[in-house]
Amino acid sequence: MNNTFNINRFGLLLKRQWLDFGKIYLISLLVVLGALITFYIFNIPNPERSPNIDRGGYLNMSFRIPLFFIVGFIFISIVASSYFATFGQKSRAILELMTPSSTFEKFLCGVFYTAVLSILSYLIIFHLTDLAFTKYVEASFSTVKNASKEPFLARTLLTEINPSLNVFGYFFAVPFLITSIFLLGSIYFNRFHYIKTAISVMIFTGAATYIVYKTASFLTRDMVNVNHGSHQNKEDLAFLLIFLITTALTLILWAITYVRLKEKEV
Repeated sequence: MNNTFNINRFGLLLKRQWLDFGKIYLISLLVVLGALITFYIFNIPNPERSPNIDRGGYLNMSFRIPLFFIVGFIFISIVASSYFATFGQKSRAILELMTPSSTFEKFLCGVFYTAVLSILSYLIIFHLTDLAFTKYVEASFSTVKNASKEPFLARTLLTEINPSLNVFGYFFAVPFLITSIFLLGSIYFNRFHYIKTAISVMIFTGAATYIVYKTASFLTRDMVNVNHGSHQNKEDLAFLLIFLITTALTLILWAITYVRLKEKEV
């Protein structure tokens, strides 16, 4: 039998981890669902008032974009930060370390639950909530006419951002980067995983931003800006760099997490 990875053993590990981690995951998911429903309820347009219309002629529900990112960040970071939290408790850590599976399988299980499952479930929950809200708003405004005597229309967030999906594709690795950061924090810190990880990220981000800004200013202070290329090519290059950097950082942090997990078992 392969000591590094075995599909049957990995399946059993997924089931075993669900017994402990599944409780935290489901509770977090219910809290997210409640938060989304609450925000939507407080932002339901009133048919009796003059509705706010966006540039496309649809009912303006711009609150959804910041809601999507803020709630999503909190959810996936909390889920990732709690996965290896048991390693900070000696009694439970011993049980985790004695689980008959390889380090690689435990690592893959962590990536599956914190990155794949959490991100996918959040996208599904948000879309279903948004779809139900959109249908309700359209039904509420079905008897109300706009200036052209046509009924007001609403659209889901997915439909609204659909023209920009090619741009969002460059940020595909960002949520995986977030989960990788907090997954590493969950096994690196023994207590207060989320707070310590968040503080570390803020300090590192601030320091990195300052260094990059000062370095760029120093290297370009005597240069003259000559625009020979198209603006679109520069944007594409910038987005491509964002994708490559976030992907590379995610893989590096996952590798560090694996090494840290292996050290714990030693």
